[in-house]
Amino acid sequence: MTGEVVMPSQTPLLDVVRFPADVRNLTDRELHQLSDELRTDVVNIVSQTGGHLGSSLGVVELTVALHAVFNTPVDKLVWDVGHQCYPHKILTGRRDRMLTLRQKDGLSGFTKRSESDYDPFGAAHSSTSISAALGFAVGKDLGQPTGDGIAVIGDGSISAGMAYEALNNAGHEDRRMFVILNDNEMSIAPPVGAMSSYLSRMYANEPLAALKNFAEGFEASLPEPMREGAKRARQLVTGLGASGTLFEELGFSYIGPINGHDLDQLLPVLRAARARATGPTLIHVCTVKGKGYAPAEASNDCYHGVAKFDVATGAQQKSKPNAPSYTSVFGQTLTEEATHDPAIVAVTAAMPSGTGVDIMAKVHPKRVFDVGIAEQHAVTFAAGMAAAGLKPFCAIYSSFLQRGYDQIAHDVAIQNLPVRFAIDRAGLVGADGPTHAGAFDVAYLANLPNMVVMAAADEAELKHMVATAAAYDAGPIAFRYPRGNGTGVMMPERGAILEIGRGRIVSEGEDVAILSFGAHLEEAAMAALALEDNGLSVTLADARFAKPLDEALLLSLVDNHRALITVEQGAVGGFGAHVLHRLADLGRLDGRCAVKTMTLPDRFIDQASPAEMYADAGLTRQDILDTALQALGIHSGNNVVPLKG
Repeated sequence: MTGEVVMPSQTPLLDVVRFPADVRNLTDRELHQLSDELRTDVVNIVSQTGGHLGSSLGVVELTVALHAVFNTPVDKLVWDVGHQCYPHKILTGRRDRMLTLRQKDGLSGFTKRSESDYDPFGAAHSSTSISAALGFAVGKDLGQPTGDGIAVIGDGSISAGMAYEALNNAGHEDRRMFVILNDNEMSIAPPVGAMSSYLSRMYANEPLAALKNFAEGFEASLPEPMREGAKRARQLVTGLGASGTLFEELGFSYIGPINGHDLDQLLPVLRAARARATGPTLIHVCTVKGKGYAPAEASNDCYHGVAKFDVATGAQQKSKPNAPSYTSVFGQTLTEEATHDPAIVAVTAAMPSGTGVDIMAKVHPKRVFDVGIAEQHAVTFAAGMAAAGLKPFCAIYSSFLQRGYDQIAHDVAIQNLPVRFAIDRAGLVGADGPTHAGAFDVAYLANLPNMVVMAAADEAELKHMVATAAAYDAGPIAFRYPRGNGTGVMMPERGAILEIGRGRIVSEGEDVAILSFGAHLEEAAMAALALEDNGLSVTLADARFAKPLDEALLLSLVDNHRALITVEQGAVGGFGAHVLHRLADLGRLDGRCAVKTMTLPDRFIDQASPAEMYADAGLTRQDILDTALQALGIHSGNNVVPLKG
């Protein structure tokens, strides 16, 4: 197969199919044609927008079959994570907007309730779909105007604790609902743990597998000796005559495995299940991530997340960075520190390459642990290793770390265990939108006793903070850093150990002080230059720590300037709130120095480029400049008033 995708020669069905009702009017033969066209459309669209290609290509036939069989949107189709929903969006009235995917004012890269009635439940994080589908099933049984609940969940996502909890509860409730297990043997990283092995054993029997309740007709149609082979395979897979599959032990009727790319299997199975199921039913569908597009199938990550690319070759457009990424700086620095200190270990939750710990894994493979999509377990696992005397770095994205918050509080902070939290994707992250924004970690960590919270202003500061965390054994410590490339600063050969709770002065002035926490320091520096161009003397400081605060630095800034502006890439309740609280306690909010805090606004910000999102948030250099002038009682308007002398 070549990389180039060619449209079928028939009259394009996608030109007349706009909604699932149109899909349900097609013949089975036409559904095959529709699937081919849909795969081509997805490839061509994502080549222009970038996005999650491999996962979407893997569910093309499944998407067509589900909309052909179930009565969406009355029946509630819930996609777990939602990153595989591009074919679904095309078939649900959004094809004409697909080129706006993941852009400002465009379509979300995930399912989103406000976007379409065909998105009954929004997603972007994993393992929520079964819980939501059960909620719809209860709503139906209690008289709400809703149809069947259908959850589509991957083999990686179903390994998470929340999915197990939902399966257990759904089996207990014994309500009619459907779970489609999309087994492609690959989530973002290869699935980890017993569930992956369990599915892999069943996957190996796929060519002979049959349906549990409808198997007799299927088996009867096979020639001997395949008929007996199919029966034996079905017994192995479903556990009939033995202890049953895991899913049946949880109260589900189990069907599968079936080929998720074969509509001649999918359609009759789904139709039979919809017609005859009375309780919770799990349908095990096996698919190939990136199916039908050779470059994606051949790629190690199956084009999970891609930039714009050339359809014919699959070559992605990549800009040449002028600085290393924060993630790579963290990974390389952690590896260097681990080489010096054999007690250092790393834990991640299904994101080894995303967090950079894969760099350490190449050098110290026995000291890096990927626990799968299980952030709660990751945190407590790290706590246990800390209690054992190791130095664990728990590397998790800011928005994903939210899922382990109780464990941070209960298992780490209360016991004052020295777990090091490396928080990637801090701040606004761009095309993935509000579900992935690292907006809240400062607020939800800095309010915990015993916790130290740092933020890196640039890649050199990140190197220092990794070294500081490695050396800190007095309790838990966290450091945050953004997605993307650094600022291009000179890098030290090895990170220096910072004094806990001590910030730094970048430049000194007399009129206004800008105190930045984290990676907005460069933007604050540009605002400081503009203020100086207008005749004002500016102090620029890097707080480094939100907890403990540098009290001496704070007092110096408020005592020696007419205005103090704090700037951070986080939500209300974070660094600025702690500054205000401390100054109030010290009696320094007395009006002699005007204090203003600049944070993300108290709302979720939709996807756009990071620059557009920060402009929406009111955190550009112009916004900082305007805030400083207003604090000084100087009106700026759209253009800065020239100030001289």
